[in-house]
Amino acid sequence: MKNDPHPRNATTQVVLGLLVIAMGLLFLLDNLGFVDMHRAFSFWPMLFVIVGTVKLCDTRTQGGTMLGAAMVGIGVLLMLDRMDIIDFSWRTIWPLVLIGLGGFLVAKAIRGKRAQESGVAMLDGAPVGAGEVIDVTAILGAYERRVTTQDFRGGEITAVMGGCELDMRGASIRGEAVINVFAFWGGVTIKCPPDWSVSLQGTPILGGFEEKTIAPPDDSKRLVIRGYAIMGGVEIRN
Repeated sequence: MKNDPHPRNATTQVVLGLLVIAMGLLFLLDNLGFVDMHRAFSFWPMLFVIVGTVKLCDTRTQGGTMLGAAMVGIGVLLMLDRMDIIDFSWRTIWPLVLIGLGGFLVAKAIRGKRAQESGVAMLDGAPVGAGEVIDVTAILGAYERRVTTQDFRGGEITAVMGGCELDMRGASIRGEAVINVFAFWGGVTIKCPPDWSVSLQGTPILGGFEEKTIAPPDDSKRLVIRGYAIMGGVEIRN
């Protein structure tokens, strides 16, 4: 991760920028009388499509890809319902959420089985040493995890209408580690040791990134936080 140029992060910025420009053009056309934005606002499910697209462009994990695709799919279905092309309601979404959650659990179990077959030691269903690279997801709930590896290399944290708390005060970094966060209607809290320097490079959209850490004596251990806080918050503290 140290030499990762993060091309997908740049792609996400471009996609997000184009979406913002499109929204600005719509409001401009509304002010000029060419379109009626009151009717356009009835297509609020586009929010799911936009957020899902951002997640798809930014994720590097299978779980993140599944989540992004699910959000885009729900947004498209709701849009088609608004256009009276299909009949789709929130009562239909809940079974789809259960199906998606079941598929995610099955995929996770398969990955664990493959790891066992390849000879990787397992602990509580996860490979021993997996704390070196994390993949944490909280949807409509809370997730708390403690990481104590002495060779933390980064990973990905996703919180959708839920919260994630990652306690790494007993961990260590060799050089630099990067964590990609995605908080949508949710919050992420990261606790790091006082000898880590923190670099916030995230993008808040109606949300916020906040750092409450003590400045270390040197920059030998550096934690980089990238990603998005969409109507949510990300806090890093000691």
